[in-house]
Amino acid sequence: MAKRKFQLSDADRQRLIKAYALCKDGPTRTRYQAVRLYGEGYTVADIEQITGCSRASLLEWCRAYQQDPQQGLTDKRQGGNSAKLSRFELEDLAHRLHQYTPHDLFGSDAHSASGQFWTVNDVQTVVQQWYGVKYQSHTSYLRLLAQCEFSYQKTERVYKSHSQLKVADFEEQLEKN
Repeated sequence: MAKRKFQLSDADRQRLIKAYALCKDGPTRTRYQAVRLYGEGYTVADIEQITGCSRASLLEWCRAYQQDPQQGLTDKRQGGNSAKLSRFELEDLAHRLHQYTPHDLFGSDAHSASGQFWTVNDVQTVVQQWYGVKYQSHTSYLRLLAQCEFSYQKTERVYKSHSQLKVADFEEQLEKN
């Protein structure tokens, strides 16, 4: 069996213990603890059980610590989502959606029967036209509508192919009978 090359000096061990005690971020604390345990000679299986990390992550953290003992273990993730529209574009979209109706923009091609209410398909079309952005998920467009202060409503059960005159005649016949 190969001898472990990664070993901590007393100064490194104390640095990791102090950093662990002062750190308030859970994932970063786990990194400090795992690297310290590995440097003290604990087995990888024990470290995996104690910290819940994988072998690959542990070895990556040890490598990062060796390269930069001061900042190698800090969490460098940015957080947030990968929003495709900027804050200003969202504000502009909200303004435009409140200013126009689908009927104003699409005429009879609007996806709702009256053309007065925004549907996901209508929003998808305008977002792609105005900003050149297309989301993969239907839910993303629902979130956009919510961010623009629109509430979700069930769709109308009206068929565009039905003639209003024929429907009125049918209803009149029902009333007569």
